[in-house]
Amino acid sequence: MDRRATGTQAENTACAFLESQGLSIVTRNFLRRVGELDIVARVDDLLVVVEVRTRASDRYGGAAASIGRDKQRRIILTTQLLLQRYPSLKRCRVRFDVVIVKDGRVEWLKRAFQ
Repeated sequence: MDRRATGTQAENTACAFLESQGLSIVTRNFLRRVGELDIVARVDDLLVVVEVRTRASDRYGGAAASIGRDKQRRIILTTQLLLQRYPSLKRCRVRFDVVIVKDGRVEWLKRAFQ
């Protein structure tokens, strides 16, 4: 399976998991020049921006370790653009999470960064 298909499959798994936890998916793959948001979900007045990661191996620190400061900055900037695009979401609190999908298992890291 190629990387794109693997990523899409991981995002589908993450969406199903988040919905099973009571979140509603607002949008997927929100793409702007500065970056992309894999999944944006909502529960009540909380907007959850989710970065989905998958890795075949933990050799280089695993999936969560691959989200460095630059990636975090791009996610935050892209979230600001999302809020400009959808003014109704501006009233929501925002939380940045990471969902790791590996071998069909899901690990949800809430408040992964700010």
